[in-house]
Amino acid sequence: MSSQHTHTSTNFAIKKFPITLVCDGVQSPSNIGSLFRICDALGVSEIIFCDAIINFKSPRLQKTARSTQKKVNYSESESIVTTIENLKKSNFKIVALEITDTSIPIEKFTLPKDQKVALVIGNEQKGVSNKVLQNNPATIHIQMFGENSSMNVVQAATIALHSIINKLYIY
Repeated sequence: MSSQHTHTSTNFAIKKFPITLVCDGVQSPSNIGSLFRICDALGVSEIIFCDAIINFKSPRLQKTARSTQKKVNYSESESIVTTIENLKKSNFKIVALEITDTSIPIEKFTLPKDQKVALVIGNEQKGVSNKVLQNNPATIHIQMFGENSSMNVVQAATIALHSIINKLYIY
């Protein structure tokens, strides 16, 4: 019979991947807390919160993050354009998660193995901003099969991060 592991009884190898999650105006405390948990779970190196005012002491954020905000490196930036320019100078491939007229399904997206990646995710209501899209990042989307053309930013980021990690660093 199987028994459920606790947080301290798993034997997962702790890894950090050269991935930075860039949040373009993400505002919701519960989404931000969830992003910390996902980034900790998936070994994302850093989160950069851009163009948003965030209360990192928010009880909702802290409850949702479950202390992972203390484990994942993060910073804030007042300019996502400057952030992207700096990441490009550091040899990151900029990838925006957004449905556009040129986006490709994440399943078909390829990069060289071990490429440093900055995944840009958008605001809960507006998605990735035009000022990001005008910088010509690679754009990817998650194929959906229902009538809705969007999903929650955390769930979308989780799918994209997991896919990128598996393609570039695991398999």
